[in-house]
Amino acid sequence: MSRTVPYQPVLLRLLHSAIALLVFGAIITGFMVYDRYDKRFGTLNLPIVRDTQGLHGTIALTFLIALPIFALYCFHIGSRRLVQPQSLQHLQEVGKPIWWISLQRLTNTVMLLSGTLAVITGRMMQEEWLPSKELNQPWYIGHLIAWLLMILSIAMHLLMSARVGGLPLLLSIYNWKIHAEDMPNTWFKGFKIKPSNTILLIFEILVISGIAIAFILPAIYHSKNVGA
Repeated sequence: MSRTVPYQPVLLRLLHSAIALLVFGAIITGFMVYDRYDKRFGTLNLPIVRDTQGLHGTIALTFLIALPIFALYCFHIGSRRLVQPQSLQHLQEVGKPIWWISLQRLTNTVMLLSGTLAVITGRMMQEEWLPSKELNQPWYIGHLIAWLLMILSIAMHLLMSARVGGLPLLLSIYNWKIHAEDMPNTWFKGFKIKPSNTILLIFEILVISGIAIAFILPAIYHSKNVGA
C-alpha cells in the first residue's frame, strides 16, 4: 500500500481534532468518576478531584453539541470513509488491501454509533446515582457499555489507519499545511443533500435520531418525575 502523505481537508481536520479532544476528555474524566464511585471492574485508585462528575458532564454536553456537526460532515462530505454497499463483500477478501480499508470504514461507522449511544445513556443518568452507590441502574450500565465500545472502536480506528496508510496517514490529520484551494468558501463544495447510498442513509437516521433523542428524552423524563 502507498505510504505517501495524504492531504486531509481543513474542515475535516478541525472537526476531527475537536471531536478527538472531547472524546478523550470524556473518557479520562469518565474513568475518574468510575474510579471514585464504582471500581467493580478494576481501579487505579486515582486521587479524588473535586466535582469530577460536573467536569465530565460539561465535556460530554459539549461533545453532544459537536457530534451532529461532525456526523453531518461524515455522512454528506466524507462518506467514502464510512461503510459502503460493497463492504460486506469486501470483508470476505481477508488480508487484501480492500479488506483493511473496509474494516477501517466499518470501524469509523461504529464509532459514530457508539458516540450516539454514549450521549443518549449519559444524558439519562442522574447525578446522585453513583454517590448513592446505585451502580446497577440500566442507563449507567448502558453508558459503561457505550464507552467500552467507543474505546475499542478508537483502538481499531488507529490500528486500521496505521495498517492502511501507516504513520503518514495517522499524522496527516494533524498536519496543518493548507492548500490554496482549501479555503473556507470551498469547504462545503462536495456536500450532498442525500447520503451517497441507502446504507449510509439508514446509519445517518440512526445517528441523527439518537442525537435528537439525547436532547429531548431527558427533558421529558425529568418533567414527568417533577410532576410525579
